[in-house]
Amino acid sequence: MKKIALVHEYLTRLGGAERVLKQLWDIYPEADIYTLLYNDRVSKVFPKKKVHTSFLQKLPKFLRNRPKFLGFLYPTVIESFDLSQYDLIISSTNSFAKGVVINSNTKHISYCHAPTTFIWDEFFTYKKDQKKGWFINFWISLLAHYLRQWDRQAVDRVDILIANSRTTQARIKKYYRKDSILIYPPVDVNRIKPTKDNKGFFLIVSQLTPYKKIDVAIEAFNKLGLPLVIIGDGPDKKRLEKLSESNIKFKGFLNDDEIVKYYQNCRAFIFAGKDDFGIAPVEAMAAGKPVLAYRQGGATETVIEGVTGEFFDSPIVELLADGVRRIIENEDKYNPDIIRKRAEEFGTDVFIKKIKNLVEEKI
Repeated sequence: MKKIALVHEYLTRLGGAERVLKQLWDIYPEADIYTLLYNDRVSKVFPKKKVHTSFLQKLPKFLRNRPKFLGFLYPTVIESFDLSQYDLIISSTNSFAKGVVINSNTKHISYCHAPTTFIWDEFFTYKKDQKKGWFINFWISLLAHYLRQWDRQAVDRVDILIANSRTTQARIKKYYRKDSILIYPPVDVNRIKPTKDNKGFFLIVSQLTPYKKIDVAIEAFNKLGLPLVIIGDGPDKKRLEKLSESNIKFKGFLNDDEIVKYYQNCRAFIFAGKDDFGIAPVEAMAAGKPVLAYRQGGATETVIEGVTGEFFDSPIVELLADGVRRIIENEDKYNPDIIRKRAEEFGTDVFIKKIKNLVEEKI
């Protein structure tokens, strides 16, 4: 029996990347988990006693809650994990986890959710969003240059790269000059039953951060006057609430069971930002609901135009509003059973089979 370790950047919240890690742990339940930082809010899924953390966990709470301030430390810290006892490392990464140092006879499979976004294709957007002066921007640029050098070297240590979408595959090829294997993330469609129920509201389920472009959706729905429910939390919440008219309701953080009910009762799902895959639109389709998505990234690989939803071509208020009108005008043609069947193509069973086959074949 090979000894396996799973490595992930942070276990501080339960997002799409953490759900992938959980599925990997379900496949290999005896595996040890390593992470830079841990928060008790994930304890129901990842019990603290099963997780190995770095020395950053001993820092004061105000620093642990601001991980971006520690960015210059992460390459050194991730390399400090002693993984010499393991035969196989599987990292779930969108930045630093792929950089672990291992023995020459240990194999490393890295499931890449994205090449480190904030230092590559989204760097200038990231720097602009910080809204800092020239001096801080200079140090951000300097740090990003250092991290790019490290990032390119770190990926060279990986034996097998897995991309979570064709979009990510293309970016891996561009920035790392590496080939990768495509395995879509697992979406637990079996817990979501399709329904024809429709209470008239449109739905967003997302982390509330600027790059998700939720403000574009809010401004569109302000003009349309249609009901919009937004589920999720994040640093952009207060600004988004101030933008919203009375037809837009914020529900904050909800558990999975509560979110499923909103999927089942919404009119359609809105996906305004660009994501490398995007689990939430697939979950909405599992409930038989059409999706209106920005025509970029992973949504172009999951949503079928005119069958399971519609696209808009630029994150502009008028184009998103026009997409909502098309959803309403074509409402009768969206078949919940066909939409559901599309979602099943991205189910956990498919993911488990492909991961197991890969490990058995390559390792």
